[in-house]
Amino acid sequence: MKRKHILLSAVLFPAVMAFAQQYGGMWIPTELNEKEMKDLGMKISAKQIFDSSKPSIKDAVVQFNGGCTAEIISPQGLLLTNHHCGYGQIQKHSSVEHDYLSDGFWAKDMNGELPNPGVTVDFISDIKEVTAQVLAGTQNLDAKASEELIKKNMEFVKAGFKLEPWQKLMIRPMYYGNKYYAYLIETYKDIRLVGAPPQSIGKFGSDTDNWVWPRHTGDFSMFRIYADKDNKPAEYSKDNVPYKPKYFLPVSIKDKQENDFTFVFGFPGKTTEYLPAIAVEKIMTETDPTMIAVREVALKTLDEKMRSDNATRIKYASKYASVANYWKKWIGEVEGLKKSDAVGKKKAYEQTLIAKNPQIKSTIDELNRLYTEQSPYSLNKSFYSETVRNAETLSLANNFYNYMQAAESGKTDAKALEGFKSRLSGIYEDYDGELDAKVTAKLLALYANRTQSKFLPAGFDQYKNEAKNLADIEKLSKNSVITGRGSINGATTYTDINKVFADQNALIKNLKSDPLMKLFMNFRETYMKGTDSQFTDYQNQIDVLQKKYMAQQMETDKNRTFFPDANSTLRVTYGKIKGSSPRDAVTYGYQTHIAGIMEKYVPGDYEFDVPKKLIQLYNTKDYGIYKDKSGDVPVNFTATNHTTGGNSGSPTLDAYGNLIGLNFDRQWEGTMSDINFDPRFSRNIMVDTKYILFIIDKYADAKWLINEMKVVK
Repeated sequence: MKRKHILLSAVLFPAVMAFAQQYGGMWIPTELNEKEMKDLGMKISAKQIFDSSKPSIKDAVVQFNGGCTAEIISPQGLLLTNHHCGYGQIQKHSSVEHDYLSDGFWAKDMNGELPNPGVTVDFISDIKEVTAQVLAGTQNLDAKASEELIKKNMEFVKAGFKLEPWQKLMIRPMYYGNKYYAYLIETYKDIRLVGAPPQSIGKFGSDTDNWVWPRHTGDFSMFRIYADKDNKPAEYSKDNVPYKPKYFLPVSIKDKQENDFTFVFGFPGKTTEYLPAIAVEKIMTETDPTMIAVREVALKTLDEKMRSDNATRIKYASKYASVANYWKKWIGEVEGLKKSDAVGKKKAYEQTLIAKNPQIKSTIDELNRLYTEQSPYSLNKSFYSETVRNAETLSLANNFYNYMQAAESGKTDAKALEGFKSRLSGIYEDYDGELDAKVTAKLLALYANRTQSKFLPAGFDQYKNEAKNLADIEKLSKNSVITGRGSINGATTYTDINKVFADQNALIKNLKSDPLMKLFMNFRETYMKGTDSQFTDYQNQIDVLQKKYMAQQMETDKNRTFFPDANSTLRVTYGKIKGSSPRDAVTYGYQTHIAGIMEKYVPGDYEFDVPKKLIQLYNTKDYGIYKDKSGDVPVNFTATNHTTGGNSGSPTLDAYGNLIGLNFDRQWEGTMSDINFDPRFSRNIMVDTKYILFIIDKYADAKWLINEMKVVK
């Protein structure tokens, strides 16, 4: 095969035929439905959204730290994202003496901005479809041979690009491997914390209001990108200067109206919109309920200690929020799937497809068989994974186990060892062994009582009693290096992790005799033998068939406009500002205001307390230019944009491409939109830019940041 250099260019593919709002939509920005967007009210062109040859809106949108989205809002690299996206960084800079979580943080100038080692932002410089190159020669191969050739083809394609040191090329499959796209990425590594409101604003409503509407949360934080003197990416240095972006977003404080056009630009994480009915049924009735049950136990145990101890609250704040986030999401997802009759709709759609293309029946029948046979293994996989994830003692043991395996197979070089030690240090920094012993004891009891006997290790019945488990774990922890109570060479994992790893042979010998490690290894070995390979074998067969089913859907249903499932790549979704009527006799407006914050205000409450200064601003109605026609400051609003995890921090833009909101959540009744978008219930929730600027200006007295921006009045 002759090697050719592939040049990336912004290709605007033919517009899709119709705006399929009933299915939602997360569109690749080089394949936008420009006509339909303009019919809905957009005033700019698709080229203004994404153009690789000159500055466009995509140059202001970045992936923040590998997960969330953020956007540039000034010519000096000022970055806006969610409070919950920057929460880990705010937490790391916090202490009991300087509690930025409770008090907020605002740099007085650029010299006061705080560095965050390890935090990155990624720009997408270009996108190009490379399906023909990646799938070349795979047409008549079996699944395994095809997979191997695809890997080789992808490496060949990557080799055709000439990259700068700060660039990388990522190739991602779409439509379950029926198409492939290349993404040219530029990574910046000097990202500094500029400002964040106190969590009484940034997390107002906390867990009670999470995924819920009406909402009154100022979920934003601010960072800045720094670059070297040539505006190129560089590691942190005091000599670095604020990044000069190719494009930054103007910030609008114009009033919003229901049915105004909006679009959201960001990095949605994962959706599965094209699954067969049987898969959705298993998620709704088995997988989600299992994961909910495990996290419910963990969260309740953590909450009891966090409410009574301030140091624990700070230490576990980010961790608790992370665990709680999807616990509540899954609860809403199950209810939404039931309420929207997702399984019934999927079954009806399958019959419609079969009527048009009878060959699809064999595909559906085989998927039904595979999912049914996989079901017990899938259920146990969810139970085991969530138990190990949420019982930190087991999670630490799992980390040490992986280290032992790598070390004994000769796969641990100096770099890998430093990475492992760094990862462990991060866990221990926010680890309370006594508290986690309670969590572990309860989760082991849950697992022992609810798991089929064939999936349990021999003798695991002894873990059915929580109180006995706690006593046993406390006993096992006394001399364990895993919990930091046992020592090696006079050091513990808490006091000197470098010394613990200085003699790796001694460490591995110690780990092999560690009673907690023995408990975990027995637990893991039973899972690996009885579940892991069986689940994987079924999943591999399902994946091959799902690719076929996806292709059949696209070939058969000519009336439906298909978009690829989200996979953390850059996407555009669009819709209109809109309220909702999720239940009988229940109607939600599209916007909330500061008055609603005061209606929820509970003095001293960890979820609904309100800072004194915000109360004062409310009482004096000192709103400046940020009030709307009601005379109040709008806080949050909803729209019909199809979003998911990863869209946190995504810019919401108006018809002219001005920033009008910051995406941070979805309405609980519509969280099933990852699997089944329903326009009746699916709403994304955003912080209004009026509220963001109001907090920066009037609350934080940080007008110097406002002065950087281009504010559209």
